[in-house]
Amino acid sequence: MKYTQLGRTGLKVSRLVLGTMNFGPQTDEAGSHAIMDSALDAGINFFDTANVYGWGENKGRTEEIIGSWFARGRDRRDKVVLATKVYGSMAADGEVWPNHDKLSAVNIRRAVEGSLKRLNTDYIDVYQFHHIDRRTPFEEIWQAVDVLIQQGKILYAGSSNFPGYKIAQANETAARRGSLGLVSEQCLYNLAERRAEMEVIPAAQEYGLGVIPWSPLHGGLLGGVIKKESEGARRTQGRSADALADTSVREQIQAYENLLDKHGLLPGEVALAWLLTRPGVTGPIVGPRTAEQLDSALRAVELELPQEVLTELDAIFPGPGPSPEAFAW
Repeated sequence: MKYTQLGRTGLKVSRLVLGTMNFGPQTDEAGSHAIMDSALDAGINFFDTANVYGWGENKGRTEEIIGSWFARGRDRRDKVVLATKVYGSMAADGEVWPNHDKLSAVNIRRAVEGSLKRLNTDYIDVYQFHHIDRRTPFEEIWQAVDVLIQQGKILYAGSSNFPGYKIAQANETAARRGSLGLVSEQCLYNLAERRAEMEVIPAAQEYGLGVIPWSPLHGGLLGGVIKKESEGARRTQGRSADALADTSVREQIQAYENLLDKHGLLPGEVALAWLLTRPGVTGPIVGPRTAEQLDSALRAVELELPQEVLTELDAIFPGPGPSPEAFAW
């Protein structure tokens, strides 16, 4: 496994991030434990989750599964850089109650305590804001975060799904308080969705945030979906089926798969390897449901893409271009 610093911090993290959103809803506890064991054995030390994972009536279940894995010992907790998130409501389904969601100091304090209990740990390495809160000022957010850092309950703060201007606003506010500010941004970023290159990634680089792309295969669209469909190995459904209904998207994905066939490369591995070449990227989040999917992701770390392939990928999936030149002079 290869490692890098998380943004401007001294924290070393693996270039693949283990996403756990499937733990509970898609993969049972035993299977989830097996995947985490395999990931740790392969050198993946950066695990990502969120308090709401498990969803619906099972919100928090994913954190509980990780907590039960930590309880099995073998220094698991000490070896893992653990990231979780706060924003969504943790109130029971159908129960509407004030201050049980978003980023008020009250909810941040409540949410941290809940996550610590479910995760069976004394501290969270990277505590991430799952979304922007348009009502809570960053002065209040950082006041709550600074207290938690002083208490040793969290070590760093990160963002997720933030626009560039909010990254700037958050870290300028933190700087005025003498606080460290955001150290990472988790955003939607992949070959087929490159809008983050316009403002989010430049802002992250300017302020020293590590970029953690989620959905690196764009809901399976970049994982060889057309070939699997034609071979009858998998019926296209969900977001991939909706996207492929657009003729222009299908032609783009077909061109992608044809290119990789020509070079003897696997689509899913190339999509991950491409992200690892992008400026500012710490590592993409992979969310394996099976051991085989984890093995495929691990191979991507060692994959060196030829310049010819990188050039052709840019031609198939052109990015938005630099800001502001892409929309101005």
